[in-house]
Amino acid sequence: MRYCVVGCGFSGAVLARHLARKGHKVLLIDERNHLGGNCHTYRDANTGIMVHQYGPHIFHTGDRRTWDYVRQFGNFYPYVNRVKAISGGRVYTLPINLLTINQFFGQTLNPHEARQFITEKADRNIVSPRNFEEQALSMIGPELYHAFFYGYTCKQWGVKPSELPDSILKRLPVRFNYDDNYFSHPYQGIPENGYTAIIENIINIENIEIKLKTSFEDIDEDFSHVFYTGPIDRYFNFRLGRLGYRTLSFDRFEGDGDYQGTAVMNYCDEDVPYTRISEHKHFAPWEQEKFSRTVCFREFSRLAGPDDAPYYPIRLAGEKRLLNDYIALARSTRGVSFLGRLGTYRYLDMDVTITEALAACDRMDTLLSTQQELPPFFTDPV
Repeated sequence: MRYCVVGCGFSGAVLARHLARKGHKVLLIDERNHLGGNCHTYRDANTGIMVHQYGPHIFHTGDRRTWDYVRQFGNFYPYVNRVKAISGGRVYTLPINLLTINQFFGQTLNPHEARQFITEKADRNIVSPRNFEEQALSMIGPELYHAFFYGYTCKQWGVKPSELPDSILKRLPVRFNYDDNYFSHPYQGIPENGYTAIIENIINIENIEIKLKTSFEDIDEDFSHVFYTGPIDRYFNFRLGRLGYRTLSFDRFEGDGDYQGTAVMNYCDEDVPYTRISEHKHFAPWEQEKFSRTVCFREFSRLAGPDDAPYYPIRLAGEKRLLNDYIALARSTRGVSFLGRLGTYRYLDMDVTITEALAACDRMDTLLSTQQELPPFFTDPV
């Protein structure tokens, strides 16, 4: 039996390895000229710094199986993502925590006092938030919302926060202590040799044939099954219309020494055209002292066009309706399963894509052992 896996990111790599270990022949393809998808990393020729080509990626997870899985394929150094933000000409720490609150309001509140203070700031008339803006106002009140979220969100998503679902804000914590770790997961780190090296090691196994710079549309071969991690609407040649994505553009610049003193600096004011600047030597603190130069990227978010790489599914009301139509079409199509961020049109972090791919492998073993048909979705994309 020969299978095709479309996409050489984490979802595709995990699936391809599993199939190959079971003795199946696998064709693994990607239309880019490198492995790793949007997690691709490389050594910058000018500075020697490990660069995250498509924006910063910090691995974090609460799932021990996923953590143990990735560490089979490379050494991970502990890394804590400590984001800074510029708002109104001042530098603050994110996520919003006790230091942010005290800095912003010029207070010296303790945790209990700060909780009471923010409770009084919050809009208690909003009982059931219907969107991002109402969620923010009900959590932190108007001052912090406009300082840290309104402008940044407008730039990142291209719409007013009142048009976005409340679930986006729920990803971000508000803390009443001085913990400035951006994530709350127990396992956090960055691979010593970058994410592409991890992907290379995952698929370094017999029975996998790799073809880069190859689109699925260019393949003229019948397979036992196709595992598709590209955009679901593209698989169907956009016959029902195009789903909406945001994409990113990067303005690269170099300099001597240390440009901003931290890995990520958010720019929250709406009149600043970029959302953040990332300085990549700080993503590898174990080696940054080796480099006298630095490389940084200004990050701009915009609506993805037909020729742009899709990054973030928008999932507004119109896209959700169109997605449901594509889900129905996929369920009536045999011989293909859709996985990953693009295949299921969901905003997934790296760890979740791996967790879901491992779960798909488990279920696939059960179905194949009983000669049952593989489903179009191993996880409900809605």
